[in-house]
Amino acid sequence: MRKIVSLLLGVALAAGMMTGCGSAAPASSAAPASSDSNAPAAPAASAAEEKGTIVVGYAQVGAESDWRTANTKSFQTTFVPENGYTLIFDDAQQKQENQIKAIRNFIAQEVDYIVLAPVVETGWETVLGEAKAAGIPVILSDRMIDVSDDTLYTCWVGGNFIKEGEDGVKWLNDYLKAQGRDNEDINVVMLQGTIGASAEIGRTEGVEKMLKENPHYKLLEKQTGEFTQTKGQEVMESFLKAYDDIDVVIAQNDNMAFGAIDAIKAVGKVPGKDVIIVSFDAVHAAFESMIAGDMNVSVECNPLHGPRVAEIIQKLEKGEAVEKIQYVDEKVYDQTNAEKELPNRLY
Repeated sequence: MRKIVSLLLGVALAAGMMTGCGSAAPASSAAPASSDSNAPAAPAASAAEEKGTIVVGYAQVGAESDWRTANTKSFQTTFVPENGYTLIFDDAQQKQENQIKAIRNFIAQEVDYIVLAPVVETGWETVLGEAKAAGIPVILSDRMIDVSDDTLYTCWVGGNFIKEGEDGVKWLNDYLKAQGRDNEDINVVMLQGTIGASAEIGRTEGVEKMLKENPHYKLLEKQTGEFTQTKGQEVMESFLKAYDDIDVVIAQNDNMAFGAIDAIKAVGKVPGKDVIIVSFDAVHAAFESMIAGDMNVSVECNPLHGPRVAEIIQKLEKGEAVEKIQYVDEKVYDQTNAEKELPNRLY
């Protein structure tokens, strides 16, 4: 653990700075994730900190989806004093500039480790160079970054987004074949996530690769729904106005799929039947949607990264090497197995 005195001064300084600039201030591991710009500043160091916990600063994307909420909770329940950690949490509200400020605050506080779930892939060279110069290891969670020097981060933990995209279309191939529609021309629209985010880049690549392999698929249009339900509904409404015959919606996360389902119902069509819904993340509400018959399939993107990151930190504390890229286990769930699996879901 780094100097506690510096940490305490850094926390106090950062709290004042963050309140002044209107960004969500770092919260302790006990505080819930919040997109409220007036969120309270981090409290003073606890007795557990003073006894020598490992201090981790986590720059989270935001709270834009059910997946992100589960991801945040995984860190906040893992990095607690009882487990030997103090977590300084920052909600960036989906703004890269907020994450850069958070990382610089973590450096000023002399945290032991920085965890970053980057909003976008580019633009990290300078601030991560500052973390490297300060001797603070950076662990990437969920999304990847594009840098010329990969020593700027220690490792990455997350889903295989390209494979997720491919798995979604593979499921669609099998479903259409089972329905006797494998030789039918199929019109597809796609709701992309935040443009430039790793999940969007990978899922778009995987989906488009598989669609191009089947001459019966026609991708009518793709547009970002920014991973949110409200924007997903808005974009789907525009698709429905532009195209009379949409067979499949591929939504790059469940929340956008929920928005698309609402838009489809509003025009008198039946989601899951008139329009096939292919989604990603497999959060709890997606299983309820599949059971109800609205969503056809959701490709899992496991958000429970906290324990895996803690395992990595423990290895680093012992001086052990860790793998640069670490994928989490993921599956595909649809209407045939959703009801059976729902009781087992942790998110």
